[in-house]
Amino acid sequence: MKQLITHLDAGTNVDAGGLMPQSTSTYTDLAQAEQEMDEFFRGLPHCLGMSGDLAEPGAFFTSNDLGTPILATRNNEGRFRAFVNSCRHRGALVETEERGVKRRFTCPFHSWSYDAGGTLVGLPKADHFGEVGEECLDLRPLPAEERHGLLFVHPDPEGDMDLDSLLGEWFNDEFPTWNFGAMIPINHDAYDTACNWKLAMDTFGETYHFSSLHKDTLFNSFHGNVQCYDDDLAEGGHNHRMILCRRDIDEMRHMPEEEWDITVAALPVYWLFPNVIIMPFAAGCFLVRAYPAPGDPGRHTSKIDFYMKPELKNATGDEAAEVAEFIASIARNFAEIIRDEDYVMSSSQQTAANSGALDTIYFGRNEPALHHYHRVYAQKLDLPIPDRIESISR
Repeated sequence: MKQLITHLDAGTNVDAGGLMPQSTSTYTDLAQAEQEMDEFFRGLPHCLGMSGDLAEPGAFFTSNDLGTPILATRNNEGRFRAFVNSCRHRGALVETEERGVKRRFTCPFHSWSYDAGGTLVGLPKADHFGEVGEECLDLRPLPAEERHGLLFVHPDPEGDMDLDSLLGEWFNDEFPTWNFGAMIPINHDAYDTACNWKLAMDTFGETYHFSSLHKDTLFNSFHGNVQCYDDDLAEGGHNHRMILCRRDIDEMRHMPEEEWDITVAALPVYWLFPNVIIMPFAAGCFLVRAYPAPGDPGRHTSKIDFYMKPELKNATGDEAAEVAEFIASIARNFAEIIRDEDYVMSSSQQTAANSGALDTIYFGRNEPALHHYHRVYAQKLDLPIPDRIESISR
């Protein structure tokens, strides 16, 4: 907050140390998109939700965004598990619903059924089918780990579940302070958008556009072109964190420091490589995940999950009415800004990139997160890393 106040008073912002040219091919190149899918999405563990998404034994959700159909469950002992969502008989999807609570998961093809621990517990006319050894045809498990209230799954059954590397020292130290594990899911949404998944990430990387694109929405609540930013590149990491500046800081700065609240005065924004944005706020948390459309670099789907703090669940009287209104409005308000403003602009960027008429765009000194996104992507893919420049000239 002190850094934000200093920027506000001085009329300054974070400084990336130069401008950065970026090839528009990163949003259109099919070969790069296929490499990203293999290395970033099929080749790494991914955050698929929060602990509250599996609040009780038998709770489940499915995912088809990482190249492997995934069934995530809470087993009868309360342990988080994940499996290839494919029947071991003939390979059909076992569970077709997005989420819910079930005692058994039954394949619609021949009614083979499995419990929440992936064990085959029902095989119709087993004497006719033939002998099946114990555990031979249970659901195939996927590497899965619940950490800091976040649910991670690797889509490769033989994948390396290295969350220490994925999260880095920063996030492993800092995430427990947010109590993500207690968050209660209140809404799930998805935006199918005609833009590359990295353009979706880009829109969460700066507030320079608030006074223009969001002049009638976010700019009423946030100071534009003011933020704090740092990354963990110096420690060999790949993640970053930002603090966006709410206008509530104008009043809070005059209060005693022991009464300051970062979620009232600002909005923390964490980027978890490669495609996750986590934004804790006063009443809960936003979780944003962007997934490429296979075979189409110019399309992606953003999965948007909304969570509230557990104390709001027990609100009474006028506070309960406010919570109900909050729950009813949160998805609508988020969509009106991100889907209907940011992603509309991202689609226009994609249209220009697809034309091939503009081969380079530029990230400003005041957009360090965009520098970081694309330098990390290039480094991980063994592509040339763009150099920063002092100025743009003919």
